[in-house]
Amino acid sequence: MAHNSRHKILIIGGGTAGLTVAARLRRAGESDVAIIEPSEKHFYQPLWTLVGAGAVRREATARSESNYIAAGVTWIKDWACEISPESKYVATRSGARFSYDFLIVAPGLELNWEAIAGLREAVGDGSVSTNYTYENAPQTWDLIRNFKGGTALFHMPGTPIKCPGAPQKIMYLAADHFRRNKISANVIYGSATPTIYGIKEYAAVLDTVVRRYEIDARFSHDLVKIRPDKKEAIFVQKNDPAKARVTIGYDIMHVTPPQVAPEFIRNSTLPAQQEPGLGWVEVDQYTLQHKRYPNIFALGDVASSPNAKTGAAALKQAPVVVSNLLAVMRGALPTANYNGYVACPITTAYGKLLLCEFDYTGKPTPTIPFINTASERYDTWLLKRYGLPWLYWNLMLRGRDVPFLGARAIRKQDALRRAEQYAASEAK
Repeated sequence: MAHNSRHKILIIGGGTAGLTVAARLRRAGESDVAIIEPSEKHFYQPLWTLVGAGAVRREATARSESNYIAAGVTWIKDWACEISPESKYVATRSGARFSYDFLIVAPGLELNWEAIAGLREAVGDGSVSTNYTYENAPQTWDLIRNFKGGTALFHMPGTPIKCPGAPQKIMYLAADHFRRNKISANVIYGSATPTIYGIKEYAAVLDTVVRRYEIDARFSHDLVKIRPDKKEAIFVQKNDPAKARVTIGYDIMHVTPPQVAPEFIRNSTLPAQQEPGLGWVEVDQYTLQHKRYPNIFALGDVASSPNAKTGAAALKQAPVVVSNLLAVMRGALPTANYNGYVACPITTAYGKLLLCEFDYTGKPTPTIPFINTASERYDTWLLKRYGLPWLYWNLMLRGRDVPFLGARAIRKQDALRRAEQYAASEAK
């Protein structure tokens, strides 16, 4: 039976952003906080790249949602389906309405399977997979490890996606696997973006990785159709005035579904009304306060702030949202600012990683002292595999501060020991 209630602070979304903000609000002493989230499981999605590369078990990325909802937070286990900023309520699929004084919008985004013709039919057909779902990531590894030679195609869309480095991460790991196992592969990168990476300092490193693996990079190629029966992908050349189409055949393919805000967000008045389509919630990029509804904040993947959509962005946004919300609640102006910081750890081989960090200025902003993170490194690989997951489960989701990116929170010798233990267990 539907149950209506009112809460001082209502959060939509129990993902990375929602859980982190909820925990921080409780630590700040707020007692009436509720979170709308239907899922029983919470996933650490950054490891899905390594699941797709056969380096991590899928089950290691999932834990019970209930273990990470802060004590004292009311859990509304339901799907949000309607928002009325004017009447200050959120409706759910069960038919309930939850009123609020202040709203935090953090539902993440959804995969738009219909944006590319044939995409839904192709994924999981034995030749095409994606690391963007818990169900499909292991299938990526099946494709890679059973590949006997031919064309391996990797796709990158041109619209915003969560973890924009992920499409090329799995490409490099696959290319490394092919090389190590002496498999003849024609690796093609079909990307709608104009370059390998948007920050020139990191692009320079990644260009050398592309050359090392002899990857055929096709930039400004927008995927519009997949013909799974023929194993063909159809791209439009974005820079061509005639929008010529290019057909690329493949033996295996990793695809990245285009992504949009959830439908109930797109259908609400929260997105910028002059920019229909993807549905990002219209916020001030620094304060993360809604531009038209001062009692609403948004963060994480659904926010319109012009940063890459990564977990590290949510990590840095959460304390800004909490500080500014508390200020607004006491009648003050929001003064905390998010500077656009993101971190994107790009795996370039098994045991190598390039840690990309930057902010709104577009300049590298490394946070780990004493080492050059703008190069391929083994210790940053260990950070991604062991350090960051530990920090995520034990600090970030608990509403605690993470030291810079967290490299000091796991000693190098401990990381090496865990890596050796993991390798030994995999060999059994």
